[in-house]
Amino acid sequence: MSGRRVRKGRLPVVLVVPAVLGLAFLVLPLVGLLARTEWSEFPSRLLSAEVGEALRLSLVCASLATVVCVVLGVPLAWMLARGDIPGRRLVRALVTVPLVLPPVVGGVALLLVLGKRGPVGGLLESWFGVSLPFTTAGVVVAEAFVAMPFLVISVEGALRAADPRAEEAAATLGASRWLTFRRITLPSVMPGVVAGTVLCWARALGEFGATITFAGNFPGETTTMPLAVYLALETDPQAAIVLSVVLLAVSVAVLASLRDRWVGG
Repeated sequence: MSGRRVRKGRLPVVLVVPAVLGLAFLVLPLVGLLARTEWSEFPSRLLSAEVGEALRLSLVCASLATVVCVVLGVPLAWMLARGDIPGRRLVRALVTVPLVLPPVVGGVALLLVLGKRGPVGGLLESWFGVSLPFTTAGVVVAEAFVAMPFLVISVEGALRAADPRAEEAAATLGASRWLTFRRITLPSVMPGVVAGTVLCWARALGEFGATITFAGNFPGETTTMPLAVYLALETDPQAAIVLSVVLLAVSVAVLASLRDRWVGG
């Protein structure tokens, strides 16, 4: 049975109709966005000060958040996949909570912990004079909080799928755990790391709820592209459309780059 190919034939109307409606429901808003774009003015608006500022801030913050996620998330994924730790299922569940948690709630949680009156934020303020809320650094923290699970899940899945025999052979030859991880484990799961990094970066670039709650909306300092879209809808709809098209292009580029791993597979 497993070797048989499924016979392709005429699809039943009862399935085709809702399938077409579902496709239209997902595609038509995107088509409408592109249709309403004034392409003749697109380059000039893209190079305008407001759009350029939001774009620059978004790219910088998303890239910094991705670096934070890679530095912290890859070891965390390795610990979940290979480490013998108590309560691993609970830890994994906690790691994936930001995936389903409303971003605004995540922003409130960050504000309560990292704010000036929070247990961690208070220490940062008194010891180092560092305040994260409503700053560019706060944008990076909010984006990293929301995006890190995408990296952890991808890398953990790659680690679980990897053949551990090479690592075992290295251990029998006297290689340390760190040397084995650096020379054998990490190169073998690099496609998963790259895929997780790209997904993480794209998620950080599009983050809105946690950012506006924890970092606020201050032009030039915390106003990223999603926040700029929200503001521009009331004053300059074409600027909002330009920023939306840029975010759409980034999303399509991410899906295209990960086609073999997430779509085509």
